[in-house]
Amino acid sequence: MPPIKVLHGQPSPEELAAVLAVVSARAAAYAARSEDAAPASVWADRARAMTRPPRPGAYAWRTSAWAR
Repeated sequence: MPPIKVLHGQPSPEELAAVLAVVSARAAAYAARSEDAAPASVWADRARAMTRPPRPGAYAWRTSAWAR
């Protein structure tokens, strides 16, 4: 990882440590991700659930009046 330079301002040691912790964690996560890893299962992909909202079935109007 290239060195990090503070170009503007005077960060406190705590602020600088927090920024470096986030940057190093992101760099470690990126390095751990393998390009030749198997793709995630389609069933486990949460983005798939966000595509379309569920639509009511053909007889939903009839079953909506049933007692719960």
